[in-house]
Amino acid sequence: METTPSDEKKTIREPLLITPSLSKGGFRTLPFILANEAFERVATLGLSPNMILYLTREYGMETARAAKVIFIWTAANNFTPILGAFVADSYVGKYRMIGLGSILSFLGMVLLWLTAMFPQARPYCDQFSSICESPTAPQLLFLYFSLGLMSIGTGGIRSSSLVFGADQLNKGINPENAETLQSFFSWYYASVSFSALIAVTGIVYIQDNLGWKMGFGVPVMLMFISALSFYLASSLYVKLKARTSLFTGFAQVLVASFRNRHINLPSQATDEVYCLRKGSRLHMPSEKLRFLNKACVIKNPQQDLTSDGTASNPWSLCTVDQVEELKALIRVIPLFSTGIMISVALTQSSFTVIQAGTMDRHITPKFEIPAGSFSMFLMISLIAWIAFYDRIALPLASKMKGKPVRLGLKQRMGIGILCSCASMVALAIVEYIRREIAIQEGLSDEPQAMVHMSALWLLPYNVLSGLAEAFAGVGQIEFFYAELPKTMSSIGSNLFGLGAFVASLVASFITSAVDDVTKRGGESWVSSNVNKGHYDYYYWLLFGLSILNFMYFLACSKAYGPCRGDDEVQSQATRRGNHERIDEC
Repeated sequence: METTPSDEKKTIREPLLITPSLSKGGFRTLPFILANEAFERVATLGLSPNMILYLTREYGMETARAAKVIFIWTAANNFTPILGAFVADSYVGKYRMIGLGSILSFLGMVLLWLTAMFPQARPYCDQFSSICESPTAPQLLFLYFSLGLMSIGTGGIRSSSLVFGADQLNKGINPENAETLQSFFSWYYASVSFSALIAVTGIVYIQDNLGWKMGFGVPVMLMFISALSFYLASSLYVKLKARTSLFTGFAQVLVASFRNRHINLPSQATDEVYCLRKGSRLHMPSEKLRFLNKACVIKNPQQDLTSDGTASNPWSLCTVDQVEELKALIRVIPLFSTGIMISVALTQSSFTVIQAGTMDRHITPKFEIPAGSFSMFLMISLIAWIAFYDRIALPLASKMKGKPVRLGLKQRMGIGILCSCASMVALAIVEYIRREIAIQEGLSDEPQAMVHMSALWLLPYNVLSGLAEAFAGVGQIEFFYAELPKTMSSIGSNLFGLGAFVASLVASFITSAVDDVTKRGGESWVSSNVNKGHYDYYYWLLFGLSILNFMYFLACSKAYGPCRGDDEVQSQATRRGNHERIDEC
C-alpha cells in the first residue's frame, strides 16, 4: 500500500508512538526510568541527614571523625557518576550501567540495614550513659563496605539515567525533538528535587520517630522498587551500544597531534586528506583548536592506513571524530567551570542551619520548622519555577508574540549566576540584622539562644538559590548534552555533578582560608559562636567572588560562540513549515 503525504506527516510528527519502524523507546519508557532514579534519590538522600547521629550514637565516633566519614561518602557520591559515565560510554552501555548500579545500591542498603538490625554488627553503646565501646576493625569494614557499595551504585544510576531517558526521545526525524528534550531535562530535574524533598522530610521523620531499623528498612524497600521498576520495561528500551574507550581516544589524539606537530595542515581539505571513521558524517575537522587537527592528517596512505582504510597505528593517526570529541570537551570546560561558584553558594545551606537554629522558627504557637528542614524551600522554589516556566510562562509568551519563545542555554546559565549572586546578598543582609539583634538583646556569649527574629527571613536566600539551580543547573545539563557528541552523552550529563564535587572542595578551602586569616585579628568570621563571628562578611566575600564569576562567564560565553542546542531549537519553526523565527527572550 502506498504511503500518502498525510501519512508521512503523521509518522514524522508522532515518532514516539508505537509504529512498525519505531517500536522501542518513547514516552512510555520514561516513567520507569524516572521512577528508578526518583526512588534511588529518596533512599540515598534519606540516609544522609541523620547519618552523623547514627555514627556518633551507635558507633561511638567522635563528631570530627564521623563528619570526615560523611564528607568522604558524599564526595564519592558526587564523583562516582563521572567514572560511571566513562565506563557506560566506553564499555558496558547505559542500560547495563543503570541495572548494575541499582543492584549494588540495593545490596549496600541491605548491609547498612543489617548494622541496625543486629547488635553484633556495631559496637555496644549505652544510650543513657553515653558510654560506647570502640568499633572493631570488622565492624568498621562492614560499615564502610556498605557505604562504598551504595556510592558505586549511585554512580551507576546517576551517571546514565538522564541520558538513557533522552535516548528514548532522541529520534532524529522528530521535528519537535529539541523542545521535547528541553521539557524532559526540566522535569527530570524537578523530579530529582521532589525526591530530595521527600527524603529530607519523610525518611528523616521515620528515623527520628520510629528508630534506625525502620529508618534504614524503608530505604531498602524503596531501592528494591527502584530496581524493579527499571527492569520491568527492559523490552521497551532503546539500548545504544557502547564504543571504544574515550580515555584511550583522548590520549591517542594528544599523542598523535604531538608526534605530527611538525607537519603542515593542508590548505584545501578533501576526504583523502583526513582519516575518517566508517559511517561518520564528519569529513573534515573544524578550524577551532586547529593544532589538534594534525592528529588526523594522512601523511602517507600506504603506510598510515590498513587495507580496510583504518589507521595502522592509532597513536600516530586518529579519526576526525576522535579529534572533534576531544575538542568538544575542551571547549565546554570554561563554561563548565562557571558553575562551580554557583554550587559553592548552594553549599552554604549548612551555615543557614546554624542561623535558623538561633531564630524564631514557629509557624503557629505550637508548630515550628526544624532548622535542618529550611532547605525544603529551596527545592519547592526550584520545582515551582520549572513548572511555571515550562507550562505557563513559555506558552503564554509564545501566544502573545505569535511565535515560539524560549530562553537560550547561555542566557539561562547567566540568569542562574545572577540569582546566585542575589542569594548571597540576601543572606548577608539577614545575617547582619540577626547579629545586631542578638547583640542588642545581650546574647553575644549565648550562640544557642533564640533571637527575636523570624527564621522566615531566610526564605529569600532559599528561593533565590532554588531559582539559581533551576536556571543554571538545568541549563548546564542541557548545554553539556547538546554540545558534546552523543558518544559522550553520559559524560556530558554528569559534568554538573563533577562541578558539585569540585565546589565542595573549593567551599571547604574558602572556609578554611577565611577562618585562618580572620582569626589572627581576633574572632573568626566563621566562629563557632555565630553571634561573635561575622558570617555576614563571609557572605559578602562570596558575593564578590560570584560577581567575578559572572564577569568570567560573560567572557567565556562570548568566546564560545553560538550553542548547538539553541541552533536546534531555532530550526523548529523551519521544520514546521512556517519559517518562523523562534525568539530567545
